[in-house]
Amino acid sequence: MHDKELKDVFKELNSSEKGLSSQQAEERLHKYGLNELKKENGPNPLKIFMAQFTSPLILILMAALVISIFIGEKIDAIVIGVIVIINSVLGFVQEFKAERAIEALQRISSLKAKVIRDGQEKKIDSKMLVPGDLIVLETGDKVPADARIIEAHNLETQEAPLTGESMPVSKNIKTLTKKIALAERVNMVYAATIISKGRCKALITSTGMNTEVGNIAKLIQASTEKTTPLQKKLQTLGKYLTLAVVIVALTVFGAGVLSGQSYSEYFFIALALAVAAIPEGLPAVITISLALGVQKMVKRKALVRKLPAVETLGSVNVICTDKTGTLTHNEMTVTKVWVDKEVYEASGSGYEAEGTFSVKGKPADSQKLSLILQCGLLCNDAHFQIEESSGEGERKNKIKKGDDKNKSVSKINVIGDPTEAALIVSARKGQLDPNNINKKFPRVDEVPFTSERKMMTTIHKNNKNLISFTKGAPDIILKYCDKIIINGQVQRLNRKLGQEILAQNERFAEQALRVLGFAYSENRPGKPAQEFEQNMTFIGLQAMIDPPRREVKASIQTCKNAGIKVIMITGDQLATAQAIARHIGIEGKSMTGQELDNLKLSHLSQKIESIGVFARVNPEHKLKIIEALKNKNYVVAMTGDGINDAPALKKSDIGVSMGITGTDVAKEASDMILIDDNFSSIVNAVEEGRGIFDNIRKFVNYLLSCNLGEIVVILFASVLGLPLPLTAIQILWVNLITDGLPATALSLDPHSPGIMTEKPKSYSENILSKNLRNDILIFGGLIGLCSLALFWLYQNAGIVKAQSMVFTALVVFELVRLQTIRDEYKLKIFSNKWLVGAVVLSLSLHLLTLYTPANKLFNTSPLELIDWGVLIAASLVLLIVYRVIRKIINPNQN
Repeated sequence: MHDKELKDVFKELNSSEKGLSSQQAEERLHKYGLNELKKENGPNPLKIFMAQFTSPLILILMAALVISIFIGEKIDAIVIGVIVIINSVLGFVQEFKAERAIEALQRISSLKAKVIRDGQEKKIDSKMLVPGDLIVLETGDKVPADARIIEAHNLETQEAPLTGESMPVSKNIKTLTKKIALAERVNMVYAATIISKGRCKALITSTGMNTEVGNIAKLIQASTEKTTPLQKKLQTLGKYLTLAVVIVALTVFGAGVLSGQSYSEYFFIALALAVAAIPEGLPAVITISLALGVQKMVKRKALVRKLPAVETLGSVNVICTDKTGTLTHNEMTVTKVWVDKEVYEASGSGYEAEGTFSVKGKPADSQKLSLILQCGLLCNDAHFQIEESSGEGERKNKIKKGDDKNKSVSKINVIGDPTEAALIVSARKGQLDPNNINKKFPRVDEVPFTSERKMMTTIHKNNKNLISFTKGAPDIILKYCDKIIINGQVQRLNRKLGQEILAQNERFAEQALRVLGFAYSENRPGKPAQEFEQNMTFIGLQAMIDPPRREVKASIQTCKNAGIKVIMITGDQLATAQAIARHIGIEGKSMTGQELDNLKLSHLSQKIESIGVFARVNPEHKLKIIEALKNKNYVVAMTGDGINDAPALKKSDIGVSMGITGTDVAKEASDMILIDDNFSSIVNAVEEGRGIFDNIRKFVNYLLSCNLGEIVVILFASVLGLPLPLTAIQILWVNLITDGLPATALSLDPHSPGIMTEKPKSYSENILSKNLRNDILIFGGLIGLCSLALFWLYQNAGIVKAQSMVFTALVVFELVRLQTIRDEYKLKIFSNKWLVGAVVLSLSLHLLTLYTPANKLFNTSPLELIDWGVLIAASLVLLIVYRVIRKIINPNQN
């Protein structure tokens, strides 16, 4: 509707400047439905719980459960059943945070709306609005539906949640061209945005799911649930294990049959071996590891909503980040001031009032800036709350024009235009006291800002005379000035000086700064307010921007070191986005949303690796960017805080929303929430994700090495016609207790040194890499062969003693394996106190199975001192042979 004449809009919507009648509204309500966003049915708790049983590893365990029941191993069946239930409950509890993105979208609508019905203004529930309704909006109102403006008075809207535009957007009633970005449709107001200044009447063009916010809701609904890299890797691992279990069981059964043994005897042996091959503790250990990782991330200001997302962070190689509120403060800040032909730099950022002025790197005399800062403070309609800290550390809130004792200021909370807020903060940095200034120069009149005039004037008492202060577009202000103040002296403003001012204005603009000019005039009482804007004295310029957060630049560099590409995606102006990108170190070419529209997805995929900035984009553009990155096999993290970010947050591999400034919609659509809105927290989370993936790989290596040892000893014993070296309960005990406890403690291992200087793990890289598979085969095979040798050596001492020796050997060999794995990551033996505790506890529990009455349950007998000496010697031989074989296979490995 933005591209049609107003008369045509009224005609198309069958409405008028008197609004609709109640009857018309009723008819349209039946036709279009309520002005609210439809939601899909929420997730079914039973469905979520049942989904926990679809993992290949869990299916293997359930198969083992059935087998154990079938062969009469009740204890085995109970233990496996408990594992399955515990794992499923843990997963259910973590994931039963339903995706409530649509409900959050519904909450953004204002409860009441002012509408003209039957020729009268009345308040109604906003959900009762229909297309063709005429609504009245004022400062502070939340826009209830998309509407075409038909009458505007000094109107500005805050559209950052929808478009990413950090500055308020000035609105008017002009007809626009058809092909124009959403952020540039200045004759429209949109649902979920806020009227930050002025008032208007507007004709509703779309309600409910047909609004721009509704389109975002549709995009969220259309997003399918993503499978994380960890889930894919575990699925692959589960398939490998299933295949291995089947092959090993069939091999043993076939070997027994071919050797002429009893069919039934070897059938049960094959089933027992299948149980031995399954790492019962693996699903639980992975779930616990991820849950512990979540707790560690919370301490580093990142809240993970879904467990598998923890590991996915370690594979991220592209971060697509919104600019406004994520890389920047979403708070305008004066960074440069031009006075007396000098450019003054202002330190500090956002609404933090700490900061100083300098010129050419040296501290500036704030008295020289006093007049221009005073002008910005007085020619200002913003109200603000100053959060101050006293010498004793106490904080008190002071309101504008209240009791201000010039105490040190920590933060200024502003209600009003962000540009005017920036002027208040810059005045505070110049040591101006709002209370004294307002008392000294009380306002008596004003000439308000309009989009046509592009300037604003306030008139104040100055003893017996009056003084005016004016701010606005520099080129407009200059037209009304014939004097300039330089070094405290008023001089004639000649053409040369005027050109110098305009040239400085251009230089500021090229740095993507928003520039305001300032002037003043002194007159006697009795003159009309407009006359104060004639023959003014020019003071100078203040230039501002929504600046980057202090820590962002270092975080971007860390991402580069870690092989992670950072792409800025924003609805803001291209020049602004480019300036911010240059400042914080984001590299690459730039592209606008309009250019994106003209590119096919395949062409964008070809160019995407060279682009670092996307500006003036809509929600649909963000999805297209993410699809292009995924086509190039990138693992994508998307950060954002606005409504417009929600679809892309869901589409990306990891959606990261902001905890403080983020909308409910963004939070509900995300996988992770940054508690402190700090971009560097993403880098911390990536580091944690990488560490967690390493730890997962460690305990997969550990568990599979140990289980392979069990398989080898049972397989070879079966083939050689020896009795079973282990009972089923001994196998389960080793897998759950002596394996499970240290494996779980591995999840708390510290990160290896230099983890953030390594490249991200490949998207397609399995948990079981080639080197890792070889390592498992070598050590697992050696565990099995050494255990078998001990069994053969001790079988003359009795089957119980021989099984006890193998049972204990597995525990000892596995602890040796534990440190060989950690050596790969250059970790010292005592660097993980939890692991040391787990090892001590595992050994203690195992000793209970040997030297207490529990040995009857486990069918074991106590070992003598000489037996322990044999085990230690066997461990040393095992370690030496492992090192030699490994060096032969891969000479480059340590």
